[in-house]
Amino acid sequence: MKEYSGVLVYGEVVNGKLSGTTCELLGCGRQLADTMAQTLSCVLTGQDDIETCVAEAGSRGADTVFTAKLPAEDSTSPSAHIAVAAEAVAQASPALILIGHTSIGRELGPRLGFRLGSAVATDCINIRIDEQTKEILVTKPVYGGNALADFAAAPPQVVTVRPKAMSAGDPDLTRKATSVVDLQTDAVSSGIQILERIQEEVVGVKLEDAVVVVSGGRGTAGPEPFNTILKDLADALHGAVGASRPPCDNGWAPETMHIGLTGKIVAPQLYVAVAISGASQHMAGCSGSKTIVAVNKDAEANIFLEADYGVVGRFEDVVPAFTAKVKELLAE
Repeated sequence: MKEYSGVLVYGEVVNGKLSGTTCELLGCGRQLADTMAQTLSCVLTGQDDIETCVAEAGSRGADTVFTAKLPAEDSTSPSAHIAVAAEAVAQASPALILIGHTSIGRELGPRLGFRLGSAVATDCINIRIDEQTKEILVTKPVYGGNALADFAAAPPQVVTVRPKAMSAGDPDLTRKATSVVDLQTDAVSSGIQILERIQEEVVGVKLEDAVVVVSGGRGTAGPEPFNTILKDLADALHGAVGASRPPCDNGWAPETMHIGLTGKIVAPQLYVAVAISGASQHMAGCSGSKTIVAVNKDAEANIFLEADYGVVGRFEDVVPAFTAKVKELLAE
């Protein structure tokens, strides 16, 4: 039987730097590897900027960094990433493979698991080592986020991790990877031709990176509050505006602002839920928030069961008053 040991992180490079999710995975992977007294590896793909990311991966805990230079047309190809990941796994023989639950990771994880004939756990929010059995246990939301379940599987275990579910920590700039391995993979045709790339222009704070998120729901009754009342509060708190599913479906807010099970996952320090009922699908996208404040005129709304603080009242009255108080306090 093949021996599996250590942790492998499949990293992503964005604008010449490690993505935030990759930094979080390296922080988690380093802790797990230390607990198991094993090594941490990282896979990085890119073009000319990949060398600068190798040092960053080493500073965040990677012992070995596998690199593969992919042409620009293959940067979003699942087939190309699977070929790279499979080659890295063949060389490293990790017991645990960590992948971000991103647009790439959601395709890569299951397909890699199928190729390896191993178990796959997706959208996980915690990973730990069982003190008694020494098994790797992964935790993920089930039943639409209404419950959490632990899973264990034989190695190699493939796990996609929800962004913002873990802390990236601070890099150790004196630390370096002990080895860098260039991967040689055969070209794989994905059968997909990219006709055009459209990059979303983000004005202000990016939703996934915001420390404060002010989110609106069906009770806003239209698009105007997202551009006025909610935006005013978000601007005062140096945060970003989000939305639940109904406003996006109705065209009140763009899909890029959708927070929920099928939208973006956020975990800010403060999440202000305005006129949101608190359906499980939405809460799955913001349950990692450190503090949740709910504003809703329905005292029986489910959101109050999830919130740390709640205000029963019309958001048209409550939020502007709160915004004015915030500005007053910040001005002192």
